[in-house]
Amino acid sequence: MTTQEPSSTDTSTPPPQTQHTKQTHRIKSHPTLTPHRRRVYLTLLSIPPGRWTTYSALAKHLHSSARAIGTAMRTNPFAPDVPCHRVLAADGSLGGYMGARPASGSANLERKRRILEREGVGFEWRDGRWRARGECFVGF
Repeated sequence: MTTQEPSSTDTSTPPPQTQHTKQTHRIKSHPTLTPHRRRVYLTLLSIPPGRWTTYSALAKHLHSSARAIGTAMRTNPFAPDVPCHRVLAADGSLGGYMGARPASGSANLERKRRILEREGVGFEWRDGRWRARGECFVGF
């Protein structure tokens, strides 16, 4: 039995796209995103799994404010594929998530912590809050 190698000119199956490429396309082609939110979401794609950054680090990189970054996180239509869960408060605590406020102790904040732990981020309980271990990612 002979098998035939596929031709290099065969175009029946498109080459696979990486997840990053798919998300970049979704962000760039979304019809209602403001330029600011588009920049924020594209920057989030550069934070590797197992790492975290802060609202203020993103704000500094994008010449914005931490509050504006938080607003973009809260309205992220691509979550969790565009990883707003990797953005924490300046002290490494969870900040907000899916509308949950930091002091609420909500199930959404617990979900954020579990997602980050599955990605490899360690946490410690300190001063009444979960705080991420390790260094803040700034290599955008």
